[in-house]
Amino acid sequence: MSIRWVMVLTENDAIVDSRDLAGLVELAVTAERCGVDAVMLSDHIALGPSAGANGVMANLRDYAAPGNQDPATAWPSSIVLLSAIAQATTALRLVAGAIIFPLRHPLQLAKDLGTLDLLSQGRLVVLPTVSWHEDEYAALGVPFSRRGAMLDEQLEVVTRAWRESPVRHEGEVYRFDDVWLEPGPFRPGGPPLWFGGQGMHPPLVRRIVQYGSGLNPFGTLTADDLGTLERAMTEAGRSMSELELVGGIRGRFDGPDAIADIDEALEALPRQVEQGYTSICFKPAMFCRTADEVPDLIAHLIARGEALTA
Repeated sequence: MSIRWVMVLTENDAIVDSRDLAGLVELAVTAERCGVDAVMLSDHIALGPSAGANGVMANLRDYAAPGNQDPATAWPSSIVLLSAIAQATTALRLVAGAIIFPLRHPLQLAKDLGTLDLLSQGRLVVLPTVSWHEDEYAALGVPFSRRGAMLDEQLEVVTRAWRESPVRHEGEVYRFDDVWLEPGPFRPGGPPLWFGGQGMHPPLVRRIVQYGSGLNPFGTLTADDLGTLERAMTEAGRSMSELELVGGIRGRFDGPDAIADIDEALEALPRQVEQGYTSICFKPAMFCRTADEVPDLIAHLIARGEALTA
């Protein structure tokens, strides 16, 4: 087994200017050339004042999390940006991480994501989520309290729309008669779906079992968490081997302008490999002062991964 490295492309303002989207595309091209398996982009449409309710992150290079973001943080459209990356690369997987499904109609999701999958010739991966930011829902007129139920209904619509035409739906939130969404995705069943979140709560387990091809948690999962999921998969006639387990490394910062030590961050890698994680996310801005340093970082990661899994 070899580790597949996933480069997080959002939240890299410290090494690529937030308005330099071409620079992010070039960073993706660099990632592919240096042996990275996938790039990941996250999603917000709009941020409100409560985005920084817990205090903004002390170091710009850290990961964005619920309540630690400046409301002016740049979040370019991941679907648009991944389309540009699809045209500039040939083998790199494109992870639309944390797409906030309830903020969009499921037919729009099926169309846009299916088109991106076709454009990239089957390189798209989608991580549906509901997110945490109530201001964002309020701005778009979407009921925050119903987001979980909306996601469940959207998953049913999207996966059916990717498999068959015409599709119709009669649900509590969405209702429509026969519609066609051609030309449809590259793969007959559409792109694989990863799911994530904190812990292993029942709705997450249910969605993974029913729709999931991968698990990308936010934070560390315990042996009990993975055991809960394994039992549910077995009861449904599925195996954990069907899921791509996606972990990650995270830097520690000694000050607001510091970069993290990559070898210290990699101390978390052996435990994840032992748990069965085969793909590992990293954010280059945590460990690099400039984009020019990214190829050396990737080479270091690949070498450490090969040494661990040899």
